[in-house]
Amino acid sequence: MADTAQVNVHEAKTQLSRLLKRVEQGEEITISRAGQPVARLVPLRASRPERKLGLWKGRVWIADDFDETSEDLIAAFEGE
Repeated sequence: MADTAQVNVHEAKTQLSRLLKRVEQGEEITISRAGQPVARLVPLRASRPERKLGLWKGRVWIADDFDETSEDLIAAFEGE
């Protein structure tokens, strides 16, 4: 779990760069107004690389009878 600190709005406005450095190091910062939490600064999660379609084209095949299930197999699953 990340460390959490609480700062007031004035401190957040005057020390935003320092707070962002702390967030980059994994800390979460709660911003409060009149002692009541109103927002959180949290580190962004790294985005996933874009998926490329078709990388396995020609390397994988599906049998023609893939969707067919024999009665014996169904009976075995049903405990018969």
